[in-house]
Amino acid sequence: METVEMNSVSLKRPHSEDDVTNADEIKRQKILEKSKAENDSGQSIENVTEQPEDTKSEIIPTEESEEQEEEELEDSDEDGDPESFADMMKHGLTESDVGITKFVSSHKGFSGILKERYSDFVVHEIGKDGRVSHLDDFSVPVDDEDPSEETFTVLSDEDKQRLEELQLFKNKETSVAIEVIEDTKEKRTIIHQAVKSLFPGLETKTEDRDGKKYIIAYHAAGKKALANPRKHSWPKSRGSYCHFVLYKENKDTMDAINVLSKFLRVKPNIFSYMGTKDKRAITVQEIAVLRITAQRLAHLNKCLMNFKLGNFSYKNHPLKLGELQGNHFTVVLRNITGTDEQIEQAMHSLREIGFINYYGMQRFGTTAVPTYQIGRAILQNNWNEVMDLILKPRPGAEKGYLVKCREEWAKTKDPAAALKKLPVKSYQSYVWNNMVSKRIEEYGLKAVPGDLILKGATAVHIEEGDVGNYTIHDVVMPLPGFDVIYPKHKIGEAYKEMLVADNLDINNMRHKIRDYSLSGAYRKIIIRPQNVNWEVVAYDDPKIPLFTTDLDKLEGKPLPVLPTDGKFRALKMEFSLPPSTYATMAIREVLKMDTSIKNQTQLNTTWLR
Repeated sequence: METVEMNSVSLKRPHSEDDVTNADEIKRQKILEKSKAENDSGQSIENVTEQPEDTKSEIIPTEESEEQEEEELEDSDEDGDPESFADMMKHGLTESDVGITKFVSSHKGFSGILKERYSDFVVHEIGKDGRVSHLDDFSVPVDDEDPSEETFTVLSDEDKQRLEELQLFKNKETSVAIEVIEDTKEKRTIIHQAVKSLFPGLETKTEDRDGKKYIIAYHAAGKKALANPRKHSWPKSRGSYCHFVLYKENKDTMDAINVLSKFLRVKPNIFSYMGTKDKRAITVQEIAVLRITAQRLAHLNKCLMNFKLGNFSYKNHPLKLGELQGNHFTVVLRNITGTDEQIEQAMHSLREIGFINYYGMQRFGTTAVPTYQIGRAILQNNWNEVMDLILKPRPGAEKGYLVKCREEWAKTKDPAAALKKLPVKSYQSYVWNNMVSKRIEEYGLKAVPGDLILKGATAVHIEEGDVGNYTIHDVVMPLPGFDVIYPKHKIGEAYKEMLVADNLDINNMRHKIRDYSLSGAYRKIIIRPQNVNWEVVAYDDPKIPLFTTDLDKLEGKPLPVLPTDGKFRALKMEFSLPPSTYATMAIREVLKMDTSIKNQTQLNTTWLR
């Protein structure tokens, strides 16, 4: 892949056809320039650098995140036609458009390719007990209540099709008759078990017709039976939820659950999970499903592509979104250009100092209509602008959350439900990114009087006499809302100025539509990753994997044999992050480059081919 040199990375927004976005940048620049002018009066800033010059760059596509809202925003078709995707990205956002302008480390940046192969980006979920999820066991818990293996093969494909249509009320039939070819009690029992276990909500009985035995399947409890699997068929001694580890490749979490639901013939809402995982990656996470046996789930491993299920257990509780400690990342940056000294400096800085906890690019979508603009217009009650931003034809705008809004409207005709798909919180993230850049520029990497820290769940200001008790890693900043307080220094005023420029009142963040009332929250400004490790390896073939996955280990695949003096060098790095932080922002700090798809597409369209 060709390396393209960036002679300079401007912090100012490049020319855009969207006058609204230009106006946003002018407002933001005024605030930052005011800060810079005041700063020139004599205060120095240590160890804070801006986007570097003379940085070589390669493509960085997408991000791993916990929030399902962001998965909807990032729902653009990267696997589609390269020409159309490249054209769409010409109208996308760069980091400086959304306030991402600072670095905390002092090393010189270098280039590397992230996700040249999706298998170069591996995510393992960390549960609330601190245990890292791994797929390392395909065995099924022994249970006398489970049906025999023959249950899964006794029904013909035609029988299964008819039973599925009956189960889902797709035809006017009230029952399905299955002839028992080999009439024995054992055979009839297996058919009864197969229907009840594979098609929840159906009951069975045996009937004689014209001297032949038939198993009759029918609905016993009406349409509610499908949503509520038969309680009396589940052993009381067994936990109601089957927990398992889902290993998936190049699929997002909701796609995987939809596929499982289709194969199991159940509704997706009986599945629960702690966080959504990226598509373009290998990810390992825990899933729970209501009253589906481990045996049925394990059987899917024979027919599923790109994911595997294992580590089964029965428990009495589902999983809850956000109920995790974080994620452990294993990342390969291929074709790196940095010297060994640069890499050591970069990785030591990541381990000792960390990175600015910016909201990553996927928070703001990838299209011509930045999500924060729609969010701001909603908060302003400027519904004409909301509709204009949504409906006005624009290059690259027919993606992600706009499609979700239209799909919801087409499905429900409920304007409130459709508008809930709009990314109001994206505006909060936009403000937060801009304010944290200003905070780093004003005060550097130390805690100062007026900063905010958390005591439990309560934010308090750092007083002059206590400032020595805290470091930059303790400092938080608020997402604007009606239930937060703001710093007691220049940044508190900067929040007000930014919202006033957007015709919003910082003291009145409640909205007449409850779903758009923003309570606010607090977010640490610097994140220091845990369990940071790295290694530089040489390789010749860009197609060979540079480490083994959980599935490789289960299947007994050997470690890849790498040359000692290959044509290319790769940086293998591992680190753990808390929920709702962005791995690409950590990688950005190492490489010192713009991670937006727009910027990377312009630099290297080879990735799209």
